[in-house]
Amino acid sequence: MFDDILLETEEKMDKAVEHLAHAFRGIRTGRASPGLVDGIRVDYYGSPTPLTHMASISIPEPRLIMIKPFDASGIQEVVKAIQKSELGITPQSDGKIIRLVLPPLSEERRKQLSAMVKDKAEEARVAIRNVRRDGNKQAKAAFDEGKLPADDEVKLTEEIQNLTKQYEGKVDDLLSKKTKEILEV
Repeated sequence: MFDDILLETEEKMDKAVEHLAHAFRGIRTGRASPGLVDGIRVDYYGSPTPLTHMASISIPEPRLIMIKPFDASGIQEVVKAIQKSELGITPQSDGKIIRLVLPPLSEERRKQLSAMVKDKAEEARVAIRNVRRDGNKQAKAAFDEGKLPADDEVKLTEEIQNLTKQYEGKVDDLLSKKTKEILEV
């Protein structure tokens, strides 16, 4: 019972950190990254298809993303999907390759992105604390049902607190890296 609760708590905290890392990949910094177009879905023959499944994505220069669809007939759909996305970049197409030129970020936009990243990190911390609360409730319930001795309940809540600190540290690391990337000129 002890290990089950601890393992489940750790898995949920890990998912919260993974979710944050995935969200950060889609946030623009001063450099081009394939993560910027990861979340784009293209209406391809009537079904929403991830862009990464239907095109190769490369970064030939620090401010350029090149997208080469495997099937050239779907290029217009890819262009439409990029225009509908929240990227705010106008795609340039020559019929075979789509180029996304990233303009430099203004100081004001860097501050906005930095604030947005902090908000997402705080959401992840709240999710981790909610998982801690749920884990502690499970420990208490197991003790109340007689499935867990008193000293194991105390030890389990200590272990859950240690996990919380560990995963909040991971969130802080992700935040500092992303903030540094955004503020880099």
